[in-house]
Amino acid sequence: MLKNLMYVTVYVTDQDRALAFYTEGLGLQKRIDYTGPDGRFLTVAAGDDPVEIILWPGGPGQGQGQADVVPGPVFLESDDLVEEFKVLRSRGIEFDQPEPVPYPFGVRVTAVDPDGNRIELRQRGGGRGGDS
Repeated sequence: MLKNLMYVTVYVTDQDRALAFYTEGLGLQKRIDYTGPDGRFLTVAAGDDPVEIILWPGGPGQGQGQADVVPGPVFLESDDLVEEFKVLRSRGIEFDQPEPVPYPFGVRVTAVDPDGNRIELRQRGGGRGGDS
């Protein structure tokens, strides 16, 4: 029986550059960095979260959305997105919006990694966002 989500994959053109973005920029932790016959298996994760993001060589995905809204492959949750946004911006992280915005489920903002992958940052309900 399946019991939990283990990995999600983000395709990147340069694993070292991506690793710097996700660890030094977003503050995630490097979990696995193994080079074997199939290539370099590189993962990062948020804190003690058991779900890891695989930074795998390849062309970044381009999802299809509606009305110019294309969700990113990864959603990361924050307890205080407005403050977290300030820290991330000071680290040089680029965003699609000038600041986090309220939406029906809380507060959101989208970061963009060096390959153009969208990293969705969210804070559920409360705060400046709507009700959950």
